[in-house]
Amino acid sequence: MMFRLFSAAIASAAMSLTACAQEAPAPVPPAATASATSGFSAPDSAWRTVPQERLMYIDTTHGRVVVELFDEIAPRHTAQIKALAKDGFYDLVTFHRVIDGFMNQTGDPTGTGTGDSKLPDIEAEFTFNRPSDMKITLMDKRLIDVNNSNGGTIDVGFYKGLPVATESPMKAALTGKVKAWGLHCPGVTSMARAGNPNSGNSQFFLMRGPANFLDQQYSIWGNTVYGRDILTKIKIGTKGETLNFVPDQMEKVRMGDDLPASEQLNIQVLKTDGADFKRHLASFKSPAGQYPDICEVDVPVRTQ
Repeated sequence: MMFRLFSAAIASAAMSLTACAQEAPAPVPPAATASATSGFSAPDSAWRTVPQERLMYIDTTHGRVVVELFDEIAPRHTAQIKALAKDGFYDLVTFHRVIDGFMNQTGDPTGTGTGDSKLPDIEAEFTFNRPSDMKITLMDKRLIDVNNSNGGTIDVGFYKGLPVATESPMKAALTGKVKAWGLHCPGVTSMARAGNPNSGNSQFFLMRGPANFLDQQYSIWGNTVYGRDILTKIKIGTKGETLNFVPDQMEKVRMGDDLPASEQLNIQVLKTDGADFKRHLASFKSPAGQYPDICEVDVPVRTQ
């Protein structure tokens, strides 16, 4: 099995971010992690409760991480991830490749970067067709489309808390379709693969930092809505390459609807299509009225 994550060109860019392995702190139980409640104030009607069947709970060496899955963006990938989580496939699987400022890669039961599950590989879902009723709150900031050979800019904004890029809705009048894709910002989860675009299987990575050179090259399927601080605590190093690297691991991974009610978190995300989010978004503008890069904008989350 080929090593999964990057093509040669992308691997070269990623390796420049590699840092030395660090000594792992003592494990802490999930209950010891900080609450995901943000300091943003908004009425209850401004928040949406994420259904438990869309939440994947990842209990790690350092605490609990919860990821919201987006079936409407990558249905084949979320179906595979859910099936593996429900089967306990990810339990005790290590973070075999962790690059500071970049990402935490996991999902290989062999811990070598060459293994995967017995399920079939998944067809790529690098982009998706945005239906007319999919509400995306746009920022004024435009992102250079680095994967477009002609260069140019693209609209960026948020769909249910997920950072995305989208073609202009006006294009739908001509083609009936509007192409959109997720952005590899901190907290976003994406599927690892080999050179074949349709080789995603069980390995995935959680972003520690922004990496727009991955956009439209890997299938984004989720976003971290709890325990994002844990992502930068995962020990840095690569199995087989880093001296004395003993990787951290995922202790237990389950979908929320498979957990007893006592272990579930009531996670609420600020609705990104409402006036309160627009008020929050406006707070990021500079005195000159400019937004920062979209990866620097957070979406408030609270737990109740």
